[in-house]
Amino acid sequence: MSFEEEEEEETFEHTLLVVREVSVYKIPPRTTSGGYKCGEWLQSDKIWSGRLRVVSCKDRCEIRLEDSNSGDLFAACFVDPGRRENSVEPSLDSSRYFVLRIDDGRGKYAFIGLGFAERNEAFDFNVALSDHEKYVRREKEKETGETSESDNHIDIHPAVNHRLKDCI
Repeated sequence: MSFEEEEEEETFEHTLLVVREVSVYKIPPRTTSGGYKCGEWLQSDKIWSGRLRVVSCKDRCEIRLEDSNSGDLFAACFVDPGRRENSVEPSLDSSRYFVLRIDDGRGKYAFIGLGFAERNEAFDFNVALSDHEKYVRREKEKETGETSESDNHIDIHPAVNHRLKDCI
């Protein structure tokens, strides 16, 4: 494989999810060590709404917040392989809200609230991130030749019948 082909392969991106309308909130600092609560976010603190795209490129995953009409990038959240909890944190009190860590690449970062209009959109968001993690794990296993025990384990022992026999 030539260097040009290898470079081309690296820039190949997969779009894992597109959500047409999400909301972004300016959130207050975390009050407890447990996490963020979207109930503390005010509707007046909504700073942006637009499209969300989850994009995968090899082992890198990126959450892009883009203008729905122009496609201009508002913010991007990079999800490090195996460390999703550092970049994306679910809200404690709702399955539709998350906190994203937005990094400018120069060491500065901010936390913003992300809200989905529908619960199934939030579910799809979680699934897209999980699918990417599974993809990265499988690719790493291919490279090293190892497989995880849970994926290849086949139970050869029959299931034990624990039902009570009829008593006469």
